[in-house]
Amino acid sequence: MSGSRQPVANIPASAGLTGAAVAIGIALLAAAIVLIQLGLTLPAKLLLSATAVAAVLVHWRLPASSARSPDVEQIDPLTGLTNRRYFHDVGQAMIENVQRRQRGIALMLVDIDRFRAIAGSLGHEAGDLLLRHVAKTIRDEAPSEAIVARFESDCFGCLIPFDPRGRDRIERLAERLAVRLGQPVKLVDQELTPRAAIALTRIDDGAATVDRLVRQADLALIAAKARSDGKPLWFAPAMEEAMAERNAIITDLRAALANGDIQPRFEAQVDLGTARLTGFEVSGYWDHPSLGPMTAERFMPVAEACGLSGEVSLSLMRQAMAAARDWDPSITLSIPLAASQFQDAWLAQKVIKTLTECGFPAHRLEIEITENALFANLALAQSIVISLKNQGIALALDAFGRGYSSLAHLRALPFDRVRIDPNFIRNMAADPDCCAIVTAIVHLGDSLHLPIAAKGVRDLDIEMRLRDIGCSHGQGSLYGPPLDLAQVRQMLAEKRLLAGISPSSFTIPRLAG
Repeated sequence: MSGSRQPVANIPASAGLTGAAVAIGIALLAAAIVLIQLGLTLPAKLLLSATAVAAVLVHWRLPASSARSPDVEQIDPLTGLTNRRYFHDVGQAMIENVQRRQRGIALMLVDIDRFRAIAGSLGHEAGDLLLRHVAKTIRDEAPSEAIVARFESDCFGCLIPFDPRGRDRIERLAERLAVRLGQPVKLVDQELTPRAAIALTRIDDGAATVDRLVRQADLALIAAKARSDGKPLWFAPAMEEAMAERNAIITDLRAALANGDIQPRFEAQVDLGTARLTGFEVSGYWDHPSLGPMTAERFMPVAEACGLSGEVSLSLMRQAMAAARDWDPSITLSIPLAASQFQDAWLAQKVIKTLTECGFPAHRLEIEITENALFANLALAQSIVISLKNQGIALALDAFGRGYSSLAHLRALPFDRVRIDPNFIRNMAADPDCCAIVTAIVHLGDSLHLPIAAKGVRDLDIEMRLRDIGCSHGQGSLYGPPLDLAQVRQMLAEKRLLAGISPSSFTIPRLAG
């Protein structure tokens, strides 16, 4: 598409055709009047009849909304695009028109990742420039008949009529947008590489409405943002089931926290050199009354999205610390924290307060942080980490290798340990590239004097490979399933790893791979 179009007064291209039709109609009427004055009644009647037929055809072929231009209240003042309220009106008119012509209709939603963090760190002027850049990019790529609107602060919609056999045309448009919006852009003398979540839905069964399209696209957008890979995602009916589950989790989460229904599970962490148990990673478990048992992977993303991940993490931390006070002093607790928690300036104080209340030694606590937690505000994350380190709390970079700037983050924060993304570990045996990546990460750790731990160890072959390349610690199904409070206490008692009981030469048993 040409880059010369500007994102101003975004009205369908058919509005120009409407104006031309009106002008021609006026000329024909004038000609008929002249013919009548000359006494040529029959030609005048024929001309008037032809004009009436043409007017009906034009009205049928064009959306009703094209006969009027949007006023100031219908235009987003920052981007010049249609606003959401006017989009609903002209969109519904477009849908009714394309359905009469037996065509399909698709809606694409585009949401800028981390927009608030970008505007917060670079300033509102940079945020406005980014919004204008995204608006112009969408308008340039969209077909001329499409309606492009700014829905809300950083979300845009694009309504596109299409031939039902041409879904690939919509997919190519979305893929082009993903590429263009992922290119570096200069904002207020700073270069930024934005990324967008793109969701798509289409209805070509004659039952489309604006509300139905928006609802489906919203569900797909939630899934696209959770997937966080920048690739366009089409709506699927299963997303409605996922949303029903999400709503149930949101509805019941706060009560579950108050009632103590979300409980810790403990996954063993092992020294690969000696096979000794060194600690446990703590995760959450919730037996939901209607959805059944859920691990943290299922409910924590929802908790983070609704602002409750901090309360869940601190609750699990408090329960785990209370249980671990009389464990052998060599055993540590590793607590993963959500990315959103590192945007809380009071996080360090909350963790330290929990330590104090539980009487748990700071040196036995390790906080796990993912790279996603560093994107929004690295300076704040550094401040939080320094406060925690000053209390003797250890810091681990979790899921290393998944992000795009791992080496920079290793230099930016004083990590005590790095945990390799479990996807690399699980695929070591089958994929030589994964094995090479894991080896490179371990060698990098050696050069930085930084212990490297592997998550997702599930068989003896992978354990042996990790030990051979010098990986220091491992965790995963090879060393047993996550244990609840009673199970972990029973296991520690049997192995004489409760305080006051000598640990002797305990090694954790491996399960058959």
